[in-house]
Amino acid sequence: MSYDAPPTPASVPEQDRNWAVLAHLTAFLTAWFAFGFIGPLVIMLLRGDRSPFVRHHAVEALNFNLSVLIYAAISGVLVFVLIGIVMLIVLGLIYLVAVITGATRANAGRLYRYPITIRFVR
Repeated sequence: MSYDAPPTPASVPEQDRNWAVLAHLTAFLTAWFAFGFIGPLVIMLLRGDRSPFVRHHAVEALNFNLSVLIYAAISGVLVFVLIGIVMLIVLGLIYLVAVITGATRANAGRLYRYPITIRFVR
Protein backbone atom coordinates (compact mmCIF):
# COMPACT_ATOMS: atom_id res chain seq x y z
CA MET A 1 0.00 0.00 0.00
CA SER A 2 1.48 3.34 -1.04
CA TYR A 3 0.84 6.51 0.92
CA ASP A 4 1.33 9.03 -1.85
CA ALA A 5 -2.37 9.74 -1.40
CA PRO A 6 -4.09 9.35 1.96
CA PRO A 7 -5.72 5.95 2.35
CA THR A 8 -9.46 5.69 2.27
CA PRO A 9 -11.16 3.75 5.08
CA ALA A 10 -12.20 1.06 2.61
CA SER A 11 -8.58 0.54 1.49
CA VAL A 12 -7.27 -0.20 5.00
CA PRO A 13 -8.03 -3.74 6.25
CA GLU A 14 -9.86 -3.95 9.57
CA GLN A 15 -7.00 -5.92 11.14
CA ASP A 16 -4.55 -3.13 10.27
CA ARG A 17 -6.91 -0.52 11.70
CA ASN A 18 -7.20 -2.53 14.93
CA TRP A 19 -3.41 -2.80 15.30
CA ALA A 20 -3.06 0.93 14.60
CA VAL A 21 -5.65 1.73 17.29
CA LEU A 22 -3.73 -0.48 19.71
CA ALA A 23 -0.53 1.42 18.92
CA HIS A 24 -2.19 4.52 20.33
CA LEU A 25 -4.13 3.02 23.21
CA THR A 26 -1.42 0.74 24.61
CA ALA A 27 0.45 3.89 25.53
CA PHE A 28 -2.22 4.57 28.15
CA LEU A 29 -1.46 1.25 29.83
CA THR A 30 2.20 1.98 30.36
CA ALA A 31 2.14 5.78 30.57
CA TRP A 32 1.45 5.62 34.31
CA PHE A 33 4.95 4.23 34.77
CA ALA A 34 6.58 6.74 32.36
CA PHE A 35 6.96 4.00 29.75
CA GLY A 36 4.20 5.06 27.35
CA PHE A 37 6.50 4.35 24.44
CA ILE A 38 6.68 0.58 25.13
CA GLY A 39 3.26 -0.34 23.66
CA PRO A 40 3.75 1.52 20.36
CA LEU A 41 7.32 0.19 20.13
CA VAL A 42 6.16 -3.42 20.52
CA ILE A 43 3.44 -2.97 17.90
CA MET A 44 5.88 -1.30 15.52
CA LEU A 45 8.30 -4.22 15.92
CA LEU A 46 5.59 -6.90 15.63
CA ARG A 47 3.41 -5.49 12.84
CA GLY A 48 5.22 -2.50 11.34
CA ASP A 49 6.92 -4.51 8.62
CA ARG A 50 3.62 -6.03 7.47
CA SER A 51 1.60 -2.85 7.05
CA PRO A 52 2.70 0.70 6.25
CA PHE A 53 -0.53 1.93 7.87
CA VAL A 54 0.23 0.21 11.18
CA ARG A 55 3.85 1.36 11.01
CA HIS A 56 2.80 4.98 10.46
CA HIS A 57 0.53 4.96 13.51
CA ALA A 58 2.99 3.06 15.69
CA VAL A 59 5.85 5.41 14.79
CA GLU A 60 3.67 8.46 15.44
CA ALA A 61 2.58 7.10 18.81
CA LEU A 62 6.15 6.12 19.70
CA ASN A 63 7.56 9.55 18.82
CA PHE A 64 4.76 11.33 20.67
CA ASN A 65 5.22 9.29 23.83
CA LEU A 66 9.00 9.80 23.81
CA SER A 67 8.42 13.54 23.34
CA VAL A 68 5.89 13.66 26.18
CA LEU A 69 8.34 11.85 28.44
CA ILE A 70 10.95 14.54 27.77
CA TYR A 71 8.42 17.36 28.24
CA ALA A 72 7.20 15.81 31.50
CA ALA A 73 10.77 15.55 32.82
CA ILE A 74 11.40 19.21 32.00
CA SER A 75 8.08 20.18 33.60
CA GLY A 76 8.96 18.10 36.66
CA VAL A 77 12.15 20.06 37.13
CA LEU A 78 10.27 23.33 36.63
CA VAL A 79 7.80 22.41 39.39
CA PHE A 80 10.28 23.99 41.76
CA VAL A 81 9.61 27.38 40.15
CA LEU A 82 5.85 26.66 40.02
CA ILE A 83 5.46 26.97 36.23
CA GLY A 84 6.01 23.21 35.96
CA ILE A 85 2.69 22.49 37.66
CA VAL A 86 0.79 24.36 34.95
CA MET A 87 2.94 22.74 32.27
CA LEU A 88 2.18 19.24 33.61
CA ILE A 89 -1.56 19.92 33.63
CA VAL A 90 -1.51 21.28 30.07
CA LEU A 91 0.70 18.40 28.92
CA GLY A 92 -1.70 15.89 30.47
CA LEU A 93 -4.67 17.42 28.66
CA ILE A 94 -2.83 17.51 25.35
CA TYR A 95 -1.79 13.88 25.87
CA LEU A 96 -5.32 12.72 26.57
CA VAL A 97 -6.87 14.53 23.61
CA ALA A 98 -4.09 13.64 21.16
CA VAL A 99 -4.05 9.90 21.98
CA ILE A 100 -7.83 9.62 21.71
CA THR A 101 -7.76 11.55 18.42
CA GLY A 102 -5.00 9.29 17.07
CA ALA A 103 -6.92 6.14 18.00
CA THR A 104 -10.11 7.52 16.46
CA ARG A 105 -8.38 8.41 13.21
CA ALA A 106 -6.67 5.02 13.06
CA ASN A 107 -10.00 3.29 13.55
CA ALA A 108 -11.44 5.35 10.70
CA GLY A 109 -8.57 4.27 8.43
CA ARG A 110 -7.03 7.75 8.30
CA LEU A 111 -3.47 8.90 8.96
CA TYR A 112 -2.67 11.07 11.98
CA ARG A 113 0.30 13.20 13.02
CA TYR A 114 0.62 14.13 16.67
CA PRO A 115 1.19 17.76 17.68
CA ILE A 116 4.32 18.88 19.59
CA THR A 117 6.22 15.78 18.55
CA ILE A 118 9.95 15.38 18.07
CA ARG A 119 10.50 12.90 15.22
CA PHE A 120 13.01 10.42 16.71
CA VAL A 121 11.92 7.45 14.59
CA ARG A 122 10.98 7.70 10.93
